[in-house]
Amino acid sequence: MNKITTDRYAVMGNPITHSKSPQIHQQFAKQTNEELSYEKIKVETENFSADVTSFQQEHGKGLNITVPLKEEAFKLATELTGRARRAGAVNTLILNAENNYVGDNTDGIGLVRDLTQNYDISLTGKDILILGAGGAVRGILDPFIQQQPARIVIANRTLKRAQDLAKDFSDIANIEVFEYEKLASQEFDIIINGTSASLSGDLPPLPDNLLKNNSTTYDMMYGKEDTPFMTWSKENNATHVFDGLGMLVEQAAESFYCWRKVRPETQTVIASIRKGL
Repeated sequence: MNKITTDRYAVMGNPITHSKSPQIHQQFAKQTNEELSYEKIKVETENFSADVTSFQQEHGKGLNITVPLKEEAFKLATELTGRARRAGAVNTLILNAENNYVGDNTDGIGLVRDLTQNYDISLTGKDILILGAGGAVRGILDPFIQQQPARIVIANRTLKRAQDLAKDFSDIANIEVFEYEKLASQEFDIIINGTSASLSGDLPPLPDNLLKNNSTTYDMMYGKEDTPFMTWSKENNATHVFDGLGMLVEQAAESFYCWRKVRPETQTVIASIRKGL
């Protein structure tokens, strides 16, 4: 039996069939001349720890982690970066040795880079509304706070969940929380949809007139067509309307950098993945 010598990487999750991660990382490896393999592995939650161990023993050097395993990866990591600790979830594991796993979270920085670098949208001094209070939103808050916006508001169907989230970040930011119907008199420069409503073709119950002039909206979901939130944004005269494909590629680029210490170029990869949707 041939000994595996190529550095192995993979994305673990369930479901995993539709993951774009292998395409993205294979393009990164090609353009940076890094020799590695990247695959997708369906993993049941109860087998996660054992599957990570066996992957590491077979020349596994790093993993991306997707739903529903990000909290499991957080628990499994023997060391956490500051942003992973804040996020309470891990989407990137650096496998240094058996039971020596560094957990990171690149989701938030991926979104910030997509907005600030790819689209040239500054978050500094802006009034920002974030929809939802689940794991996806928790993952982006720390990098958003670092950008020093004027105001961050979280709106959620369940107010308690938003309040708990705001409290967890109260040492570094004063995050306001609203129920959707109480947003009526508010106006924002930027609205981020961090709910999964778009996956089921739904939209959070948003009042009209939420957007200031020269406003930006961003749906963390993406697809071939506009999401319902993107459609709402255009109907409500948002100046810039973006989906989350760039965030997907940018968080992957940050993971790649964590593993290989080489920063790939992302624009051509975003264009290539979009073409294939």
